[in-house]
Amino acid sequence: MPSLEQVDQKVVFGLDIGTRSVVGTVGYMKDGQFIVIAQAVEKHQTRAMLDGQIHDIGKVGMTIRLVKEQLEQQTDIHLTDVCIAAAGRVLKTVRINYDYEYPDEHEISDEDIYNLDSSAVEKAYSQFLEENSSGLKFYLVGYSVMHYYLDGYQIANLEGHKAGKVSVELIATFLPDDCVDGLYKACERAGLNVANLTLEPIAAMMVAIPDRFRMLNLALVDVGAGTSDICVTDDGSITAYGMLPIAGDDITEIIAKKCLVDFNTADEIKIKGSHQDEVKYVDIMGLDKVITAKEIAQIIKPQVEMMAKKAVEEIKKLNGDNPVSAVFVVGGGGCVPGYTQAIAKEMGIPEERVALRGEEVMKEITFLNNNDIERDSLLVTPLGICFSYYEEANNFIFVSFNGTQTKLYDNGKLQIVDAAMQVAFPNEDLFPKRGEELKFTVNGKERTSRGEPGEAAVISLNGKPADIHSKIHANDIIDVKPSTAGEPGKATIESIPEFKTKFNVNVNGKNIEASRYATVNGEAQTAFYSIRPGDEVKVLDYNTAAQIAELMDITLTEDTVIIVNNERGDASTPVYENFKVEFKDQEEMIMDYYEDFPDADEEAIKLANEEAYESDNDSVKIVEGKDGQLSFDDLQTEDEEAYDKPQEPIRNILAHDLHVVINNEPTTLHGKADYIFVDIFDAIDFDLSKPNGRAIVTTLNGGTPDYMQPISEGDKIEVYWRN
Repeated sequence: MPSLEQVDQKVVFGLDIGTRSVVGTVGYMKDGQFIVIAQAVEKHQTRAMLDGQIHDIGKVGMTIRLVKEQLEQQTDIHLTDVCIAAAGRVLKTVRINYDYEYPDEHEISDEDIYNLDSSAVEKAYSQFLEENSSGLKFYLVGYSVMHYYLDGYQIANLEGHKAGKVSVELIATFLPDDCVDGLYKACERAGLNVANLTLEPIAAMMVAIPDRFRMLNLALVDVGAGTSDICVTDDGSITAYGMLPIAGDDITEIIAKKCLVDFNTADEIKIKGSHQDEVKYVDIMGLDKVITAKEIAQIIKPQVEMMAKKAVEEIKKLNGDNPVSAVFVVGGGGCVPGYTQAIAKEMGIPEERVALRGEEVMKEITFLNNNDIERDSLLVTPLGICFSYYEEANNFIFVSFNGTQTKLYDNGKLQIVDAAMQVAFPNEDLFPKRGEELKFTVNGKERTSRGEPGEAAVISLNGKPADIHSKIHANDIIDVKPSTAGEPGKATIESIPEFKTKFNVNVNGKNIEASRYATVNGEAQTAFYSIRPGDEVKVLDYNTAAQIAELMDITLTEDTVIIVNNERGDASTPVYENFKVEFKDQEEMIMDYYEDFPDADEEAIKLANEEAYESDNDSVKIVEGKDGQLSFDDLQTEDEEAYDKPQEPIRNILAHDLHVVINNEPTTLHGKADYIFVDIFDAIDFDLSKPNGRAIVTTLNGGTPDYMQPISEGDKIEVYWRN
């Protein structure tokens, strides 16, 4: 029975629970160096684990207990708390594209980029849950942006650009809760409490990649037995995780088939061939055999090159389709000859930039039992698990979110928005919500008036005001009141751009600017009409004559005559741009027309005089003079006195009387060859200059005449004032 307690000795107990074996390490940190007190390894007796996933909790728990007991015997310390790591192979990745289109051209800010990324991760999480409808909970471990797009074109950084549409392509990584739960329960079966849980790629990085190098764009490949776990680092943290279902066991199977041995013997041949010139073995026929390291390398070369090619493809995919600066390899599967060289060739980087990490990264690690421990790449992950205990991040923590205890994976960058996502708090309830959009049509085209932004979510962290970007730590208390929606979208007729334009019209000889008019659902509306959802608005490209008259303060009466582009119109006649409009009174129009019209009597007399003059010239006698020339001097002078006398006006021989009935009274019109309707005013007592009512009513044989309309014998006419 151990005599010392772990808590008193301040030692760390780390377990690397792998697919083939469990490796335990006990040590402590002193003056920046980690001191390893003891290590123990125990293989699983059965296939209790497959691809990093526990299939038999009881049997894995028994193996853990055996390792624990061995370490307790070596250290005389009662071990109660353990640090463990979830295998990178159980991580689930989702590659997602997310687009966001702004209603108007928008300048992109850092806040916009963060919201874009968060929305993409939320979409990835939703898609992941749909594809894994098992009811399990998943933890967001991290995400890596592959590409940003600005209006469909790839761009390195969106910040500061103006855009209508932005897009992001990213990879999000999730850890299934059942994997975490299985590890916890297996440890409980061995009588251990889990003090810290990290991820194997992170643990390996802590040893394989020193802090001073983590700002670089690097890749770490942990080649285990069943899978190859990959992580990519940049700016001091892991940006992406990946996994390939090919690793050391695939190489072992090729050796087993070639050498005709069982799997375990083939595994020993593989391991010894990595550092011995030749390996002796016994095949299944009982024959002693010898194979050289070169022969082993030749047998496994196609598989090694294929594994390297797949690994490089995955690294580039995780790194935005770009190569990394360097690659570090850990794990037993990466020790085979030719693997690092093949990685360098496929990546297109020098061979010295691909390194198998082992003893050279353990300079700050002291092994008390120095003779029994081989410092190679197999120790990287177990030691890294111990190191993670001293890190504040890369562990599971608990926080309270709106009164609910929530477990989160702390990647060192946890914010309130991450906790909200983990508890499925709606993303739209974090950010201000716009009011409902107002949708309508203008001249048949759809229009949208956006709602007003509402209030952002009210967030407090441990009782103090905070925002979605506030950093969170273990046991923090987070309270979030959902954001509110703003006022719904509004619009009036006068806010429509088409309605604001004016057009030119000539009214009574003067050029003016006319305003537009609009109808809503077929009915005329004023500029102040508040548009409603679904309204069909039409902005007319004309005014009616009545609207033009209203603009000019002209009162239309029954006596008003409307002339549009020299044609008779009415109040509803459309008046388009550059049209000419005249508004006249009936009496004014009659008098103007009558004043300018040629008098029929005068025209008849003029015509008769011209004919008479021509007739007299025809009767002049022309005689031959004394010298034989024509002369007027020899004419007879008996009529000269007649020509000297003043002539009487010649009567209009075309004039005739016209008999009509006006207001039921027979009336005779005199002195004209042709008569039109306005001529009746010469024959009746009707003073147009002294109105005796609101309007003049005229009829001709029961119809409404024009004032210039010809009249005939016997026509029946009415003329009177209407009140």
